[in-house]
Amino acid sequence: MAKRLTHDLTYDAPIEAVRAMLLDEEFRRSVAVEQRALRSDVSITGGDVTFETVQPAKGIPSFAKKFVGDEITVVQKETWSATDADIHVTIPGKPGEMVGTAKLRGSDARTVETVDLEIKVSIPLVGGKIEGLVADMLLKALKAENRAGVAWLAKA
Repeated sequence: MAKRLTHDLTYDAPIEAVRAMLLDEEFRRSVAVEQRALRSDVSITGGDVTFETVQPAKGIPSFAKKFVGDEITVVQKETWSATDADIHVTIPGKPGEMVGTAKLRGSDARTVETVDLEIKVSIPLVGGKIEGLVADMLLKALKAENRAGVAWLAKA
C-alpha cells in the first residue's frame, strides 16, 4: 500500500517568475525558515535542486517516534525541465520514500504548481499509519512553502 498526496500551490505571478523562484537558493532558505526547520541546506545547479531540512519530531505519536527519533531529516531532490519536475524525497536511514512530480500551469497573471507524490513506508503493521503521518507532515511543508512563495513574489 502507498498513500497519495496531491496539493496545489497558487501564485499571483507568471510561470517564469515562479520557476525562477523555485530555482533560487535564497527562496529555498526562506522556505526552511517558514517551515521552522532546525537546520537546512540547499544546492541548486541548473534545474537540479537538493533541499535538506531537519525538523523537530514534535507532536509525533509514540508508535512513530521510535522510528524517527527527536529530529527528522528530509532530503528533497527535484529535477526541473521548463515547467515540470520529478521529485524524490527521502528520510535518510528510514524505510520509505516519496516519489512524484511538480507541474507549473497558468497564465500571465497566475501560476498553479501541482505537487503529486506517492508516499511509501515499508514497515509491517504500522507502515500505513506512518504514511498518513508523513502525508500530513508534507502537506504542512507544502503550505509553508506556498506562504513563503507568496511573500517572496510580493517583494519582487
